[in-house]
Amino acid sequence: MSGKPVVLALQGVSKSFTQYRSNFHRLAHWLGLPVGPRSSADVIRDVSITIHQGESLALIGQNGAGKSTLLKLITGTMAPTKGSIEVTQSISAILELGLGFNMEFTGRENVRHSGGMMGLSPSQIDALIPEIEDFAEIGEYFDMPLRTYSSGMQARLSFALATAIRPEILIVDEVLSVGDAYFQHKSFAKIREFRNSGSTIILVTHSLGDVRELCDRVILIEKGAVVRDGPPDEVIDYYNAVVAEKENAKLSIEQRRRKDGWLHTEFGDGRARMRNIDLFRPGESSPVQLVSVGDTLEVMSVIEILSPMKELVIGHRIVDRTGHVVWGTNTHHSRQVLHDLETGQVVNSVLRFECDLGPGSYALCFGLHTQDTHLNDCYHKAENQIVFEVINTNRRFFIGTSHLEAEFTLTVDEPAPVAAYQAG
Repeated sequence: MSGKPVVLALQGVSKSFTQYRSNFHRLAHWLGLPVGPRSSADVIRDVSITIHQGESLALIGQNGAGKSTLLKLITGTMAPTKGSIEVTQSISAILELGLGFNMEFTGRENVRHSGGMMGLSPSQIDALIPEIEDFAEIGEYFDMPLRTYSSGMQARLSFALATAIRPEILIVDEVLSVGDAYFQHKSFAKIREFRNSGSTIILVTHSLGDVRELCDRVILIEKGAVVRDGPPDEVIDYYNAVVAEKENAKLSIEQRRRKDGWLHTEFGDGRARMRNIDLFRPGESSPVQLVSVGDTLEVMSVIEILSPMKELVIGHRIVDRTGHVVWGTNTHHSRQVLHDLETGQVVNSVLRFECDLGPGSYALCFGLHTQDTHLNDCYHKAENQIVFEVINTNRRFFIGTSHLEAEFTLTVDEPAPVAAYQAG
């Protein structure tokens, strides 16, 4: 993106909020009266970000990290305490349900009112209203007061209005998560369309699958500061490790980019360790990296117990190149949890499965932990530990990441006889 023009630049941006001892002290301060010492809370801390035209960027982080506040600073609905924000293109933002809407106005009236605030002329709004009404799909509610809307209906109207004209910069903050699955799919298809047409996208969502699919850059925000900025796989894997770290004792986190482009992320508290893991065809002595659709495969693991533990769960996942999980399981779900293990014991694990994956490149991940997820006592976990290629050598051609046994049944009906013409 270095060759594209800069559309948004934040330099040393910070935002602090004054904390008053009571509402009386707040009022006194507004009236210019002395109120004694006050404290402040730093919500955004010295953030510097440069975004180029056409980038698809996601801001991720846990609740309270400062993501929404940062978006309000970017859109101008809130002023920074320190630093500068330069925007060279128009922004269309969906930040909060009902933001800018009047709850007593109908949907149609809100479109006219908010569209005017967006800089659209009355004639432009009139021309766009049928498209907005059609995209929102709220039926008769379009002419009913907004106070009668569900949160999902408000989200539909907000998104339909904000995207009625292809925006130069589109900002979406979690608001789509309240909608139904159908409208979420429809909305993200629209975002993809804008991205492919050159719009700059800034997205805040907890759906990391959407981030992997839509974005080419991810920024991790923690306690109001940027702690990671890079490709989606790198930042998302790091974020998952950080989340695990918050739930466990201190974990070590390591990341490295393989020569084939896959990112390897590894972390854990070290109480158990995967000493060896390979992918085999049954009966063969050498690990495989190239397999065929339909092959039977075995994941063979050797796990060393380094501290006494009451419980050990072994998990494996297969992900595609984009990081989407195409399959996974663990010994918690198969009801094969190991209990009361001692230091020095070695666990041998074999997981056999039929490789009904579509042609392409995949990676095998593993986790050693307790209960059903690595958020509970994560001993050792690695993303993209083994990379393997699937080719189709003995099945009919198909597309996608999964092979299904499928067969067409076709019938052709004879044309219906034409009634003879009867003269009058």
